[in-house]
Amino acid sequence: MHSSISRAVGTTAAAAGLVLLNCGAAAAHVTVDVPGATQGGYAVATFRVPTESDTASTTALTVTLPNLKSARTEPIPGWSAKVERNATAEITAITWTADPGAPGIAPGQFQRFTVSVGPLPKQDSVTFPAKQTYSDGKVVSWDQPVGPGGDEPEHPAPSVILAAAKQDAEDGHQVHSDTAHADEHDTDDTARWLGGVGLALGLLGVALGLGNVIRGRRS
Repeated sequence: MHSSISRAVGTTAAAAGLVLLNCGAAAAHVTVDVPGATQGGYAVATFRVPTESDTASTTALTVTLPNLKSARTEPIPGWSAKVERNATAEITAITWTADPGAPGIAPGQFQRFTVSVGPLPKQDSVTFPAKQTYSDGKVVSWDQPVGPGGDEPEHPAPSVILAAAKQDAEDGHQVHSDTAHADEHDTDDTARWLGGVGLALGLLGVALGLGNVIRGRRS
C-alpha cells in the first residue's frame, strides 16, 4: 500500500518536473505578442528576448518583417534601432543593437523590443524570423516553422495568428448601427403616437369636466 502511494507520488512529481522544464524551455524562446492583430490592420508588436547563455550577453536582435509600409520602434535606453528597406521602400527588417559600453541583455535576464507595424498581411498568420547575437559572437536563428503535427522545433520563429480583416468588423459595426438607428426611429414613432393619444384623452377629459361644471351651474 505504502509502496504504491510512494510510486504514485514519485510519478506525479516527475511529471510535474517535466512540465516545468518544458515551460522553462518555452519561456527561453524569442517570442512575439501582438494584441488585436488583424489582417490588413496596424498593431503594436512586442518581441520578448531572453538570454539563454550563461556566459555571454545578448547584444543585437534582427527581426525580419513581411515587407511592411510602416514600422516605428519604441526608444529603449542603451539600444539603437535600424530599419531596413527594399528597393520599393518596403520595410523588411529591424535590427536593435546595444550601444557601445551598454551591458545588453545579461545572462538570466530578458528585454522587450516594441514596434508599431502595419498594414499586416491579409493572411491567417504571420511569422517574424529573428536572429539573436551574443557578445561572444554566437548567433542563434529563430526561424524554424512548427512541425506538421504541431510539434515545436528547437528554434521556432516568432509568429502570431491574425484575426479577420478590420474592414469586416467595421462593416459589421455599420450594420449594427443602422439596425440600432432603425429601432430608435421606430421607438420614437411609437412614443409620438402614444403621446398624441394621451394628449387627445386629456383634452377630452377637460372638455367633459367643463361640461359638467356648466350643467351644474344651470341646475
